[in-house]
Amino acid sequence: MEDGGEGLRFRLAPAKVTIASYPRKQEWKVTMKTTGNTILITGGGSGIGRGLAEAFHALGNHVIIAGRRKQVLDAITAANPGMTSLALDIENRVNIRSFAGQMATRYPALNVLINNAGIMRVEKLQAQPDDLADAESIVATNLLGPIRLTAALLPLLQKQPRSAIMNVSSGLAFVPIAPTPTYCATKAAIHSYTQSLRYQLRASTTEVLELIPPYVATNLLNGASDPRAMPLDKYIAEVMDILKTQPAAVEICVENVKGLRFAAESGHYDSVFRGLNEAMANVSH
Repeated sequence: MEDGGEGLRFRLAPAKVTIASYPRKQEWKVTMKTTGNTILITGGGSGIGRGLAEAFHALGNHVIIAGRRKQVLDAITAANPGMTSLALDIENRVNIRSFAGQMATRYPALNVLINNAGIMRVEKLQAQPDDLADAESIVATNLLGPIRLTAALLPLLQKQPRSAIMNVSSGLAFVPIAPTPTYCATKAAIHSYTQSLRYQLRASTTEVLELIPPYVATNLLNGASDPRAMPLDKYIAEVMDILKTQPAAVEICVENVKGLRFAAESGHYDSVFRGLNEAMANVSH
């Protein structure tokens, strides 16, 4: 399942969930434009990150993709002339500070940060290694990484007339699957962090958005080969349509994720949790 790209399309929850007046933008907030931006996307080498990068690039934005695998980044930028890349180890706090300095020097017009990088690993909680290496790596990548990068780049973003931060969480932030407990916990924490960040920046010209993917056909947990997953191209197309046509939305939710996002509000949480976990009971890697 891709960075934030989770949630199965089972039929225990209502097909559509309507929550009156939610999400709604604060009246004093600016809205993110889909053109004329300089955009940094972490985890831009595959899956949702690459899909977003190519979609924004096609609209004429200057897109910078970041990730650990330089060869992969180079191949993507070669296929998309005008797109650029920088290497980033999102787990490394020192590298994040150095990276932010490079961004300020090379891309002083940066006005959009999309925190998309993430990892997902199955954990057996009754048979974990003493060092909890997987759990620590997941927390460092999925939670501390976005927090550190946001802190490092916020001064640059706030120099712009208008800017935006988009954090990628997951439908699993709202209804977790038991085989990937730390992953789901980090995505729930990103949702909480994003709400606090949005409130603290409410009087600024920096918009704070949350992208909440469903189960998308990417390489995490073999999603690319799972017929239950939402095709990546359809997911990206629906996200871009929401950004263009619903500028007041602070949570970007495609239809496929609403059963998870609003499971508690709709009164179906227990049945959705049970059904989702029964469907994912055989996840092993």
